[in-house]
Amino acid sequence: MTHHLTEILALLMVIGIAAQWIGWRLQIPAIILLSLSGLLIGPVLGIFRPSEALGDAYQPLINLAVAAILFEGGLSLQFGELKQAASGVNRLVTIAVALSLGLTAAAAHWIGGLSWAVALIFAVIMVVTGPTVILPLLRQARLKRRPASYLKWEGIVNDPIGALLVVVLFDYVAGSGSTPPPLDEALLQMAIGVASALLLGGLSGWLLGRAFLAGKVPEYLKGAIALVTAIGVYTLANLVLEEAGLIAATVLGIVLGNMNLPSMGEIRRFKEYISILLVSGVFLLLTADLDPQIMAAMDWRSGALVVTVIFLVRPAAVWISTIGAGMPWQERALVGWIAPRGVVAAAVAGVFGPALAERGFPGAEQLLPLVFTMILLTVVLHGFSLGWMARRLDLSAQRRGGLIIAGATAWSNGLAKALHEREVPVIVVDNAWHRLRGARLAGVTVYFGEVLSEHAEYALELGAYANLLAASNNDAYNALVCAHFAPELGTQKVFQLAASEAAETRRPAPAARGRVAFSSEVHYEDLQRHWYQGWGFHGTRITESFDLEAMKASLPKDAIPLLVIDTDNEVSLIEADKPLKAGPGQRVLWYGCKQRCERDAPEAQAPQSQP
Repeated sequence: MTHHLTEILALLMVIGIAAQWIGWRLQIPAIILLSLSGLLIGPVLGIFRPSEALGDAYQPLINLAVAAILFEGGLSLQFGELKQAASGVNRLVTIAVALSLGLTAAAAHWIGGLSWAVALIFAVIMVVTGPTVILPLLRQARLKRRPASYLKWEGIVNDPIGALLVVVLFDYVAGSGSTPPPLDEALLQMAIGVASALLLGGLSGWLLGRAFLAGKVPEYLKGAIALVTAIGVYTLANLVLEEAGLIAATVLGIVLGNMNLPSMGEIRRFKEYISILLVSGVFLLLTADLDPQIMAAMDWRSGALVVTVIFLVRPAAVWISTIGAGMPWQERALVGWIAPRGVVAAAVAGVFGPALAERGFPGAEQLLPLVFTMILLTVVLHGFSLGWMARRLDLSAQRRGGLIIAGATAWSNGLAKALHEREVPVIVVDNAWHRLRGARLAGVTVYFGEVLSEHAEYALELGAYANLLAASNNDAYNALVCAHFAPELGTQKVFQLAASEAAETRRPAPAARGRVAFSSEVHYEDLQRHWYQGWGFHGTRITESFDLEAMKASLPKDAIPLLVIDTDNEVSLIEADKPLKAGPGQRVLWYGCKQRCERDAPEAQAPQSQP
């Protein structure tokens, strides 16, 4: 049995990561593939029933995984995001929650035929919009920063609150004894639990952050200690009030993530890797454990209730709650539609649905199938529609193959102008206003400031660009910029100019710098000198009759191919010492001179200096 379970768990890990990769490759939400895979290996083929195979460890494993996922979500919640989205977020986690709860409970009672007790429990579970689903969907869809902030903050904040409300409500309507406890006693219990969770999570996060800043923890242990601390505060807060641990873990992540720790980037990446594994595993476990017979309890009234909640209640709650919040109608429409339910909703329903049924509440047997139906439908509907709807509403920051140029010089401004004239998305970033003048006069988008700053992270929609070129005269700075953006864009998409002619042993290590652009023999000084000698940017289209070899033969002496522009105006920078690849319909942008520029050009000026 042990060997069998080991093989099954190994299979789950392989399936989970394979689904993540296939989703990325095919641009399909991985959550959908995970759900379908779980249904296939569980209810359909009967290969694995997690609750039977894992026994008593099944629910604790899911609970700990959810706590870790919420902690990772809390790390990603930056207070800087609230500068633009504060009003909308406040409405979504307060007024929208109350409206959604009331409307859903009324629909569950009058449309679904559930008793008021079961209807209220169902309504509170539906408040949970599921960061285990929304965070992977946001990663895949790549919305603009503000609408993404609405959905992210709502999901992560509402998740623990909804789970806690379910516990309090259950204890009130179905606790021990035939008479419910007084309402003020239930509210006091909830207040104590929430206060304890806030204090425990906040204080633990602050103390841990101070320890990191003081150098009390080595770098290689920071991610692991942060994760263990999240599990610890989750467990301790649950001793005060069940499910309060989710609030504690979330608050710990928020506090730690907003302390400006020097190593926070590494901690976030470590937690993101763990979160991907946990989300994959949890979704496979939950869907594989789904009993097909529970769906037989669904009838037409259940179907009508599900449709009402998805298509009427959620949009109405968002539209009403965000009146006067300064949100454009496009953002309200998107947020009003997107509300996928996830792991916490399933886990809570799996615990309290059978408990209500044992106590004889009418309609309690409907709770579990209703919640799982909502999860599956919202994952599929919202997973497939989020990217499409965002593009239709102009709220998508999908990478269009454009270019970020870090470092404004005469040469890089000229490159940006050439790309802009060819309708390629390009932005030039520099912390000196006068160096951006050439790009500004050419109509190119610019950012005046430090590209590595926190302000740039929130002010720029950098997700709309797929490539980066660090083009300053400082090799170390170029390497730092590339290292900063490599986790976001991918190491194959961050480039820097060839380092100066210092010995290889004196240059930044390969792992700490970007790929070398264009040619290892062409340096910053060369590009600048040629610019003042009259070189320019030229494009050559590859056709069936004029292939790549013919194009190379036609180039002037010493011309430098820079990048390839495809038919969708997406660019691919040419890596040094790698063969140039371009097919029919694509354009090669090269840097050179069609005549003898040196003869008529003014004497070369010194390159602009950069600090």
